[in-house]
Amino acid sequence: MQIRVGQLHNEQVLALLKEHHEDMASHSPPESVHALDISGLEAGDVTFWSLWREDDLAGCGALKRLDIAHAEIKSMRTSTDFLRQGVAQQLLAHIISEARSQGYRRLSLETGSMAAFIPARKLYEQFGFEECEPFADYKQDPYSAFMTKTL
Repeated sequence: MQIRVGQLHNEQVLALLKEHHEDMASHSPPESVHALDISGLEAGDVTFWSLWREDDLAGCGALKRLDIAHAEIKSMRTSTDFLRQGVAQQLLAHIISEARSQGYRRLSLETGSMAAFIPARKLYEQFGFEECEPFADYKQDPYSAFMTKTL
């Protein structure tokens, strides 16, 4: 598998991000969906990666700068055809490594609090993330779980 920077306007990436937004909206009210749209992912403080097996998109994820020492994981998603094949682990390990190489000392994320998000929360826990209070501009929200990791 190959990790590529960008690819935001690739048809497969656009379809996966659309699926990601629709899935988030199916579990949470609009004010509790914090997924970035394409313009948010293209912002100068965000790096977006896509993971490919030959010409097939396996997943994606992004890193958003919050301040000089703190970044946030955004838009982590595995393509349906690649579920339970290690894609999320590979992407998460890559994002953590990139965050360290960019000098961040803390990495945080917001994910859903509902049962559908248990696999994601377990994955983050396996990588050393722990539950935390809301960070950055987030507020307490019954639909959100917040996690952080010191790098």
